[in-house]
Amino acid sequence: MFTAAWVAWMGLFVAIEGLALYRKQPGDTLSEHVSRWFHTAKGIVPDRTTRLRRFALVAFMAWLSAHFPAGGTF
Repeated sequence: MFTAAWVAWMGLFVAIEGLALYRKQPGDTLSEHVSRWFHTAKGIVPDRTTRLRRFALVAFMAWLSAHFPAGGTF
């Protein structure tokens, strides 16, 4: 059941991202959304939460890059 759900999730991601890339409109892709959400996009005016947002992104990416090679044990 979970394998089918993850495959469906990946298929949905490919469809959404593919449509966003096809449209070529600013702000459609996941990368552009992440840049806005975590205040890394050019033109974002830093506010009180900018450092926390950026730390959260770096911490998550660091954990994820250790988690996958470790076979999910980290």
